[in-house]
Amino acid sequence: MAASGFDRRMSFIMATAPIVATRMAQEARSSGRVGSAWLTPLELLVLGAIWGASFLFMRVAAQHFGAFGLVEVRLSLGALVLMPLFWRARRQFSARLWLRLAGIAAVNSAVPFVLFAWGAERAPAGIGAITNAMTVMFTALVALVFYGERISTRRGIGLVAGFVGVAVLASGKMGGVSVWPAALAGAGAALFYGIGVNLIRRQLVGLPAGAVAAATLSCSALLILPLAIATWPSAPVPALSWLCAVLLGVVCTGFAFVIYYRLIGRIGGPSASTVTYLIPLFGVLWAWLALGEPLTASMAVAGALILGGVALNQQWGGSR
Repeated sequence: MAASGFDRRMSFIMATAPIVATRMAQEARSSGRVGSAWLTPLELLVLGAIWGASFLFMRVAAQHFGAFGLVEVRLSLGALVLMPLFWRARRQFSARLWLRLAGIAAVNSAVPFVLFAWGAERAPAGIGAITNAMTVMFTALVALVFYGERISTRRGIGLVAGFVGVAVLASGKMGGVSVWPAALAGAGAALFYGIGVNLIRRQLVGLPAGAVAAATLSCSALLILPLAIATWPSAPVPALSWLCAVLLGVVCTGFAFVIYYRLIGRIGGPSASTVTYLIPLFGVLWAWLALGEPLTASMAVAGALILGGVALNQQWGGSR
């Protein structure tokens, strides 16, 4: 590994880490709960590391499962882990509600998971991890366009910075091959996440978040199942890819949601979403450590622009 490549990676991580550390410390102090001064930052770090690792697991397993097969394994195992949360609240889910859940599941789970897995077949894991951070910005943009929510000048600048970051990311190459298809797929997945967040906020009010996650993952698994069967690999899937697929479903989808909802309950949704800062950092770090994937100049610049845009779209001190 060239020293210059290592320096670029460390410069990128060191440049963005202070933002993360400062924000987590603020949230820990403001939560006012006993033990949260250390527990909240720890859980944010763990969650960022887990969700960052999901792009590494997709990169390894998608090569052998294909996008639909891998996503089916992920959704099924994630739903299985979260099913106890749904079971406790099952009486709150009427027959009519399931039709709404199916639509939201397609937007918030099935389609973005497939887009990220498709991109992971074609480009380094860091590409998906960086574009995933745009979810915060797309959530604000969708709320503006479809629901008329006010957007401040600061947040508008953040949106522009994020989109410029994606353009920079899409212009890059790895090993002489352009990564723009994977970058656009990741941005599209983040857009679907943004739509899904807005739909859940307005269409599933009053339902336990963990139960909603279990229900939407189950619906998504049923939606993807025919495509997974039709495209299931004919050759045996290597044990390492199976391990990555299981970890993706059980840990990165199931257990990660449990941690996330604990954080939401303790410090609130906007504060818990600061984990967005950590996902690209861990995504790039794990891919470098496990696969030797480099951090290119375009990835570093794009990551800085997108994370800067995310920072501008966060609530700081209660102001917008």
